[in-house]
Amino acid sequence: MSSSFDDLLAANRRYATSAPRNFDGYAHAGVAVVTCMDSRLQPLEMIGLFLGEAKILRTPGGHVTADALNGCVLAVHLLKVSRILVIAHTRCAMASEDDDSLHRRIAQATGADTTDLEFGADIDQVGRLRADVQLLSTHPLIAGRAQVGGFRYDVDTGLLEELC
Repeated sequence: MSSSFDDLLAANRRYATSAPRNFDGYAHAGVAVVTCMDSRLQPLEMIGLFLGEAKILRTPGGHVTADALNGCVLAVHLLKVSRILVIAHTRCAMASEDDDSLHRRIAQATGADTTDLEFGADIDQVGRLRADVQLLSTHPLIAGRAQVGGFRYDVDTGLLEELC
């Protein structure tokens, strides 16, 4: 059976011959990262960590969505996380326009109606980052259990700046 995924399955078979095994699933550095789904970001590498040391949650724009919040609560209570980094980045499409603009662009490009979806695009990237950090740091299931910080990663320099 030929598939659109044949190249990826072949790569997986090569990977499986030396894939890391016997991990326990805990975040051994005590870190969780909420960051953007942008393919330019390598969350573990950007903070000097390795496989098995952190939990990574990726969303459009690196926003703390309901799923990301759930992941953070689970990570804090069950996976040994004591620090949460919320990382936005420069040149992020989710910070360059709002949801209405994204809906229009998608409609123009493909004809699809996405107006029933909430993407969470916000041109006030720093304001949104502060709100996400506030949400996590004051959440009753996280407050007092984990430190939360807000950061911006510069995709051109590779540097991370703490903003809140």
